[in-house]
Amino acid sequence: MGSQLSFILGFFGLFLLHKLVPIMFQSQTTQPKVHYYDFVLKDSNFTRLCSTKSMLTVNESFPGPTIRVRKGDTAIVNVHNYGRYGVTIHCLLFKKIIYLRTKEQNLKFFLFYFHVYICRHGVRQPRNPWYDGPENITQCAIRPGHNFTYVVFFTEEEGTLWWHAHSDWTRATVHGPLIVLPALGTTYPFPQPYEEHTIVLGSWYKGDVMSIISEAMYTGGRPNSSDAHTINGQPGDLYPCSNQTTYRLKVKPGKTYLLRIVNAVMDVEIFFGIANHNFTVVGQDGSYLKPVTTEYISTTSGQTFDVLVTTNQDPSLYYMIASPLFDGQYTPFDNSTSTAILEYEGDYTPPSTPVFRFLPGCNDTDAAVRFSKRLRSLASKEYPIDVPKNITTKMLITTDMNHIPCPNKSCAAHGDRLASSLSNFSFVTRPIDILQAYTRNWSGIYTTDFPDAPYVIYNFTGGKGNASEYTTPATRVKMLNYGEQVEMVFQGTTIVSPESHPMHLHGYSFYVVGLGYWNFDYGSDPLSFNLIDPPKVNTIMVPAKGWVAIRFVANNPGTWFMHCHLARHLIWGMSTVLIVKNGPSNDTSIRPPPSYMPSCAES
Repeated sequence: MGSQLSFILGFFGLFLLHKLVPIMFQSQTTQPKVHYYDFVLKDSNFTRLCSTKSMLTVNESFPGPTIRVRKGDTAIVNVHNYGRYGVTIHCLLFKKIIYLRTKEQNLKFFLFYFHVYICRHGVRQPRNPWYDGPENITQCAIRPGHNFTYVVFFTEEEGTLWWHAHSDWTRATVHGPLIVLPALGTTYPFPQPYEEHTIVLGSWYKGDVMSIISEAMYTGGRPNSSDAHTINGQPGDLYPCSNQTTYRLKVKPGKTYLLRIVNAVMDVEIFFGIANHNFTVVGQDGSYLKPVTTEYISTTSGQTFDVLVTTNQDPSLYYMIASPLFDGQYTPFDNSTSTAILEYEGDYTPPSTPVFRFLPGCNDTDAAVRFSKRLRSLASKEYPIDVPKNITTKMLITTDMNHIPCPNKSCAAHGDRLASSLSNFSFVTRPIDILQAYTRNWSGIYTTDFPDAPYVIYNFTGGKGNASEYTTPATRVKMLNYGEQVEMVFQGTTIVSPESHPMHLHGYSFYVVGLGYWNFDYGSDPLSFNLIDPPKVNTIMVPAKGWVAIRFVANNPGTWFMHCHLARHLIWGMSTVLIVKNGPSNDTSIRPPPSYMPSCAES
């Protein structure tokens, strides 16, 4: 009876949303739209690399469907889980969710009472962390046979974003693009492209990804590397049984195209380029950039880019190339190259093999850092920025590769379990989500002593010195007062293995004010910070044996996950949670929770 009532109320709530949401925008002169999507998660069969397997997908597609809106629009996404696993959906970079007030309070009531859930990954969603997505951090999984409906208002972001699952390794196959076009009556801050196309970079595993990660967690060893990289779901000509399905993009000569690039790769960074063609980079992570001309882009897991490419070469076939960057030591990785084909239209004899271009090498961190250092925010009157300058909280956070002792030296990594950490603490996910524990004042779930600096200071990039390779498993979070102006420096280390790490912060975009090699120097390095037009992003690569400095204002109360976006590093513990306290008023405090949230014990 309870499930039947839940279904009836949910259906009635959706009916009311369908009727009420458009009405609430009628007073505006330019009418935003409400977009409705149904996401059905189920196992589907796919054939790649000469073999067929069943895997979890959305609407039987890989990558998943595109959410396409304009700035100011609303998306209502109903997620039905018919798969074998509980999942959560993280809508990367919805930067702001709004609630309508006064006469629209009835809508707020219906949103909560009829089980309507808001999707948000890295989405800012002011004061509303309940639907951010990371499992057992802000919510619990959508159980098999159940559904949630996410309602998302797009008020700040503009550009290319993406959505993905945030439960274990389900994001390997459950992800898709999210496109936010300029608001009605406005246009791009660059010449209108002839056409737009989306390029999703992904990973392909011959085996079942959930079995792969389960085996690795059981043995304490490394999960299998991917068997291929993909471009729009296809490995390309250089892999077996693949050249008949290679993705092809047909273009007209003499036109400029906007490519929206999403990096959904699981465990390496990617260099991406097109033979004999340059890119003009104009956007990153849903924010515009000053145009940068380059032969390639370097993109780490979780990032998105907007690039312009002009078809100014002789009509022919040209390879689009995605090759890995991996600068770790002693670690196997998928060192293969995925290709697609840029195909000129016209009357010509195509070559037997498309034109190829070699991109930087798989360990060329310098090439990635040089690219990142060239990026600057547009910082114009139409697209202003506001870099925090009166810093009240400074943090130095090391990104470490570690070990955890196993009883009787029984694990796969020389008897120990592989681990990773922030400041030598490996995050332990609890059976109850952090957000519930915080808002209900439950004790024993986490501690509030994540440090502002590592307890042991040493030559971070020159050896481990007196630091231990063994990390401490713990659920330590960092508390921030509302309105704090925060500066974080992520410092790479050489414990066990120096590696690059894409650090991602939920609930915020941040300014990247500095980037360099070796140990961060608080005396000299801040002198070179860019406080004029730094890029505003949500994911940034910390170079191996290097550092990155970011700044943001803690003005979004809630519990926010901060983690490495490489899948294996995340499951090994390279994460923590920022809890931003309520401000002095209702308008600066966490919104009330929905009347129903699924139990973690039932996920």
